[in-house]
Amino acid sequence: MAAEFDLVVIGSGPGGYVAAIRASQLGLKVAIVERENLGGICLNWGCIPTKALLKSGEKFESLSHLKEYGLSASGASFDFDAIIQRSRGVAATMNKGVAYLMKKNKIEVIEGSATLEKGAAAPKVVVALKAGGTRAIEAKTVMLAVGARARALPQIGLEADGDKIWAYRDALAPKKLPKTFVVIGSGAIGIEFASFYRALGAEVTVVEAVDRIMPVEDEEVSKAAQKSFEKRGIKFKVGAKVTKVSKDSKGVKVAVEVNGNAETLEAEVCISAVGITANTDGIGLEALGVELDRGHIKTDSHCQTNVKGLYAIGDCAGAPWLAHKASHEGIHAAEHIAAYKTPNVHSPIAGCTYAQPQVASVGITEQGARAEKREVKIGRFPFRVNGKAVAAGEIDGFVKVIFDAQTGALIGAHMIGHEVTEMIQGYVTAITMEATEEDIHGIVYPHPTMSEAMHEAALDAYGRVIHI
Repeated sequence: MAAEFDLVVIGSGPGGYVAAIRASQLGLKVAIVERENLGGICLNWGCIPTKALLKSGEKFESLSHLKEYGLSASGASFDFDAIIQRSRGVAATMNKGVAYLMKKNKIEVIEGSATLEKGAAAPKVVVALKAGGTRAIEAKTVMLAVGARARALPQIGLEADGDKIWAYRDALAPKKLPKTFVVIGSGAIGIEFASFYRALGAEVTVVEAVDRIMPVEDEEVSKAAQKSFEKRGIKFKVGAKVTKVSKDSKGVKVAVEVNGNAETLEAEVCISAVGITANTDGIGLEALGVELDRGHIKTDSHCQTNVKGLYAIGDCAGAPWLAHKASHEGIHAAEHIAAYKTPNVHSPIAGCTYAQPQVASVGITEQGARAEKREVKIGRFPFRVNGKAVAAGEIDGFVKVIFDAQTGALIGAHMIGHEVTEMIQGYVTAITMEATEEDIHGIVYPHPTMSEAMHEAALDAYGRVIHI
């Protein structure tokens, strides 16, 4: 049987739909299979709607600081249902945008759940259609972009029920606003939800198993973030092992051990943010002999699996579990499938947390550099002496950069402060282009901007800082 498509992409998240578009641009006949909503979890239940919620929280919280700007207003309030509906509306708008892009690029959208069976050039895709019945598809190549879901820990009672224990979906569209929360996990997801609900006045306690919050970040940034969040009223339990989560008529009880001491935290709702599980079960991978690593699909540098004609990208293919990483892999894989000569660019992947304050980073941390026994030069610059930050009233935070002392190469950058997620790409570009301290020192940064702190931090690493 002749192949019906050159490429079938399973999953339409930011990896899958981007891969489908790029493959179509390169002349391939493409179909995409989606069991739920175009745009996947990120667009419908993750990256985009959470940012809408956070913006509402930020706007409301800023009203309590109007006096600092010579302004006044009275009777500030919020409509929780309207906040949630705005967030869902943003997601719906983006979903329609992806549908338009599929049509524009002549990509066939097949609604249903896919499983894989042995095929000729590539695995056969069998789709249980939403409309009923099944459809078997022969393709020259298949790409898995099936993503991941919230991790559950049933052994300690941490399983989302949509009522008293929430996963990210529940936290995005609740029916009412609880007054008290316990958030388990201080990664980006946990911190962002803690930041949003605190902005609306809820009492929030974040529980983290290791000895500091946001443990993937540079330790200096992690400590500064905790201080800033505590100023906003968020409480933390670090080095805390959760032993049991139980429910009663009032809410939840979270039993933890901190330094050998047992205590119980009580709240109306517990938000579980303890990581993800790849959606690799139940789709036929075992029968095909696809190699897995702790539930994630093993791939080579071109996103190929060990099975002929089968690629995997994004969250299902391992860390970092980030939308922009999935998109980048999707484009690379599509170009590899189409035999398009892709430039050999290895860009580092930045991490961003959109709380108040924001946190952004790329490359190695100071602790990582020390562990590798690398000789480094480190520079810092605080926003409290940056002209634009002072004028805007956004003086919390700093920029920290790490250079290799022998080569001068920029190898790490870490920021905390207002809109630093928009600034980090400058350092991503610098590392990708193999910039040295001389390159960054020679760049003219516009004034007044908060990005001038990026310049000053690089100058500081070499004893040339101007404004401190």
